[in-house]
Amino acid sequence: MKFDIVVLTDHRYVAPKTRTPYIENVLQEDHLVLEAMEKQGLKVVRKAWDDPDFDWSTTQYALFRTTWDYFDRYTEFSEWLEKTSKRTRFINSKELIYWNIDKHYLQDLSKAGVTIPKTVFVEKGSTTTLLESIIKAKSEHGFIADTYILKPCVSGAARHTYKIAEDGVTDYESIFQELVKNEAMMLQEFQYNIVSEGEISMMVFNGEFTHAVLKIAKPGDFRVQDDFGGSVHKYNPNAEQIAFAKCVVEAAPELPLYARVDIFRDNNGSWALAELEIFEPELWFRLNPVAANVLAKGIRKTIAFD
Repeated sequence: MKFDIVVLTDHRYVAPKTRTPYIENVLQEDHLVLEAMEKQGLKVVRKAWDDPDFDWSTTQYALFRTTWDYFDRYTEFSEWLEKTSKRTRFINSKELIYWNIDKHYLQDLSKAGVTIPKTVFVEKGSTTTLLESIIKAKSEHGFIADTYILKPCVSGAARHTYKIAEDGVTDYESIFQELVKNEAMMLQEFQYNIVSEGEISMMVFNGEFTHAVLKIAKPGDFRVQDDFGGSVHKYNPNAEQIAFAKCVVEAAPELPLYARVDIFRDNNGSWALAELEIFEPELWFRLNPVAANVLAKGIRKTIAFD
């Protein structure tokens, strides 16, 4: 084997000619991971997942980090994922990635006792209308809020994520119909505390909490992602929040080597899961560089290298 691990990124971030603050963050995050792996004596390299010239059988493992174009090229990415899984192994595992890449996984976690927002899934090709879906959400799933969030089941960076008020449903009907023809969608109650209090992201490696950040939407917006002007701050969670995050990762089909658990206080005042990211989560190593070493040590200790 030529490499122990290939750290996977998006082709736009391999050798960018333009260095925006966002791209600088990507490069810094990936550099910290590479450096930490090398400290563990591992042979590592960084490649775009769609690199046409790389032989994936020359690496023992591929580690998903900043592959943030996959949801815009999902058919192509899915084909690559299946093909490459026959030539190397993935971190996290292929089984976990397939489970986590589609937000239907929230149903599994809910059944396992994890609190999630009230959610209705509208499957690809459904002939229902958005209004009918909302009526069903109220009658069968207990929706009580008068504002909703609509988003795809496979997505990232708030792609096609819409905040819809009760009196504005008809304005989004054509968008909904166009989207559901091609992909499954999810309808959720709007969570007011995410706007007023923010969303907490907690990093959990091998079942142990390492660090956390608080994401806050910019004034007038509901999206906490920094892509949309949201701000990110270091955060010290309390014991209850850490325990919740650990319970979430323990409810996954297998314990992930790395995960990000996004939580918030829901409309009932309870801690709830927004997302469990174990595929290619942003992990904010730039705010806690030591955590990259924790991840590398965990991989070195847990995974058997030839």
